[in-house]
Amino acid sequence: MSKVFPKLAKSITMAAKNGGPDPESNAPLRVAINNAKAQNLSKDNIENAIKRAAGKDAADISEVTYEGKGPHGSLFIVECATDNSNRSVGNLKIIFNKNGGQMVNAGQLDFMFSRKSVIEFPVPEGRDLEEIELELIDAGLEEIHVDDGVVTVIGEYSAFANLCQAVEALGIVATKSGLQRLPAQPIELTEEQMEEVEILLDKLEDDDDVQAVFTNLA
Repeated sequence: MSKVFPKLAKSITMAAKNGGPDPESNAPLRVAINNAKAQNLSKDNIENAIKRAAGKDAADISEVTYEGKGPHGSLFIVECATDNSNRSVGNLKIIFNKNGGQMVNAGQLDFMFSRKSVIEFPVPEGRDLEEIELELIDAGLEEIHVDDGVVTVIGEYSAFANLCQAVEALGIVATKSGLQRLPAQPIELTEEQMEEVEILLDKLEDDDDVQAVFTNLA
């Protein structure tokens, strides 16, 4: 949690900085707060993160995306929130180089991923999933999957706010939601290969500036 909480707080600060401090009128902020609550981030920390959006520290933070290749054909899109891009890119280069990978120029891998709105919630008791699907289609739903008691809603990138509001209007509380990069051609690896890739993935996710890491792993 020592790594997770600061990242959750930073996501709240960035959402408040970009869309204002009122979660009622700022859907990304509302989602960031809900995600933080699901991870047990305290109310005080959430409020402090929102307040920081108006401060100088938040003004210096920018969102930057980096790309890299890992072992066995694995590809990585790394999203950072940083006040020093030179530090961030330097740290990521070291991580990739020491763990069987390399960074590549921006845009080289981006076309191999699709940006989508993704919302997850437990299967609602006593609710018809087909009716839920019909209600969400007008909000931008493209796919809906159920696996191990969890409903995953996938929609257009630009429909994120509408989908979040539509899910809320149905009285459903999302356990996880956000903008994700889904691979166009996911790859399957052996257990041994996955162990190598997971070392690189863990190192990337541990970096303080990294907010999210997306891969082409199935």
